Amino acid sequence: MSWINQVLDRLAAQTVWGYFPSGVSAAEPAALAALALAAHGRRDKAEPALRWLTTLQQTDGSLGVTAAETTPCWPTSLAVLAWHTADAERRGRYEPRIRSALAWILKTEGAVLPRTPEMGHDSTLVGWPWVEGTHSWIEPTAMHVLALKATEHGGHARTREAVRLLQDRLLPNGGCNYGNTFVLGQVLLPHLESTGLSLLALAGEGDSDGRVAKSIAYLLRELSAGTATQSLCYGLLGLAAHDALPPDAPSWLALASARTPSNAASAFKLALLALAALAKDCPLAPPRTTATPAAVS
Repeated sequence: MSWINQVLDRLAAQTVWGYFPSGVSAAEPAALAALALAAHGRRDKAEPALRWLTTLQQTDGSLGVTAAETTPCWPTSLAVLAWHTADAERRGRYEPRIRSALAWILKTEGAVLPRTPEMGHDSTLVGWPWVEGTHSWIEPTAMHVLALKATEHGGHARTREAVRLLQDRLLPNGGCNYGNTFVLGQVLLPHLESTGLSLLALAGEGDSDGRVAKSIAYLLRELSAGTATQSLCYGLLGLAAHDALPPDAPSWLALASARTPSNAASAFKLALLALAALAKDCPLAPPRTTATPAAVS
C-alpha cells in the first residue's frame, strides 16, 4: 500500500478533526480533512466533517475555531472551500451555507492604519484579519482570496484589493513574513508556510516586480526532506500552483508521512499531506488560468 493510501485510510477513520490526536475538533482541520478526502474521491468519508462544519455556522454566516470558541472567524474561508468542493458532485447541498458564509466574508474587513515612512507595507490596503477589528494579515487574507476565487468571485473588488495586499507584503528578496515587511528599519525574515499560502493565492496574478519569482526561488532553496510537515505542505502547494514543484516533492512527502506514527497522527497533519500530494490539482489552488508562470530568479 502506498503512503498516500495509508494517510487517506487514517484520515477517513478520524472521528475528531483536530490539531492533535487527542484534541477537540476544530474548523480548520475539519475543513482540510473534508477537502482532502473529497478531492481523493472519498466523498462519503468527507461527509461527517462537512456536516460537523455546518453545526459551527452562526446566523451571520461565519464559523468560529471550535464549538466552544465562536470567534475569531477566520476559518469561514476554509469551510467555504470544503463545502464548495463537496458541492461539485452533491447538487448544491451546501449552497445556502456557502452563500451565507460569503456574505460574511465580503463584509468583514481588516482595519486600516495611517501609512508612515517607517512602515514597509501599504497599511491602507484592506484584506482580512485573524481577529475582527484588527489589521489585515497575510494568511487569513490568502485563505479568503482562495475561497473567493474558488466560488467565482475572483474579479470582485474585495478579491482584487486583497491580491494587491498580498503582492505588497512580499519581501524585496522574496517570501513573506506573517504581515509586516519592515520593523524598526529592518527587513523581516520570510516564513515557509505564509510564503506558500501567498503563492497559492497569487497564482495567475502576474509578477510585475519579480517578487513572486523570488518567492518561488526562496521556497525552492529552503524546502527539503527535513522540513516540518505543515511548512513543507504549504510550501509545495505554493510551488505547484506556479508549476515549479521540485522533482523530489513526492519523496519528501513520503518521508514526512513516515515521521508521523499512527498513534500521533492528527487530522490536521494527515489532511495537509493528502492535499499536498495532489500538487496543482489540490482544491485549495485557484482555478487554472493561461497566465504565464513567473520566471524563477
